[in-house]
Amino acid sequence: MSSRTSPTERQRRLGRELRKMRLAAEVSAETAAGLLGVDRSRLSNIEQGIRAISEDRVLALAHACACQDQAYVEALAAMTRRARRGWWERYRDSLPDGLLDIAELEAHALRMRSAHSVHIPGILQTSDHALAVFRVVVPALPEHEVALRLAHRVERQQVLEGTTPPEYTGVIHEAALRMQFGGRKVARVQLDHLLTASESRHITLRVIPFEAGAFPGAGQTVNYAEGPTPRLDTVQVDSTHGPEFLDGEEQLAKYRSHLDWMERIALPPQKSRDFIHGIARHL
Repeated sequence: MSSRTSPTERQRRLGRELRKMRLAAEVSAETAAGLLGVDRSRLSNIEQGIRAISEDRVLALAHACACQDQAYVEALAAMTRRARRGWWERYRDSLPDGLLDIAELEAHALRMRSAHSVHIPGILQTSDHALAVFRVVVPALPEHEVALRLAHRVERQQVLEGTTPPEYTGVIHEAALRMQFGGRKVARVQLDHLLTASESRHITLRVIPFEAGAFPGAGQTVNYAEGPTPRLDTVQVDSTHGPEFLDGEEQLAKYRSHLDWMERIALPPQKSRDFIHGIARHL
């Protein structure tokens, strides 16, 4: 089993799930380590995502823990398989790991839901809009990092352009639509881009107008990525120090409820397109 100096969020998630499975079954670390043929320190490293684990060992551990959720076990086993190097790895050591983890999360999501109160969804931002956002960071980013972040953000959008893209639903508050990052012309082009994207069969955009009133999580950006089984869903939220990834059962339930609430009060897709068009027309 190979070691990693800096595991990705996906690698850490696999380790957390294996530990969760073991603890739920009340299997001791000593027993699990013996079953896998490793010592306790290596087991600890596996559960932290620092060391890799084989598919066979995941299946053996699941059997020992009497895990009956076959879809969940198969999904964990699949996470051990070596995948083709993701495009985001080109930015390793050049951009914060959290940005790369977002791209990896999106690449493996089967369905995505997001909610935005101030910003346009990053996965749907035009280059000029994204550039304006990156240039209002405190402390200011050096130009070479601005260029790297812009290139990374543009490449992220490939996930919605592939042959089998995930279903995506974005809820955008009116405030985000009226923010003029980069000025009126950039804002108008950005809104036109949203309208074009919303014509895709797999992309649904819904607007919450000001008059809709209050809703839970107002002001927070939420990205909910559905995995191969609900137990492997992930929530990513923004914070001042970078993205946070949440996967606790109560956390997932909380943010599903937030998104459900927001979608209930949002305009339906066609009325949302009309709303966006109306704002763009007056810019």
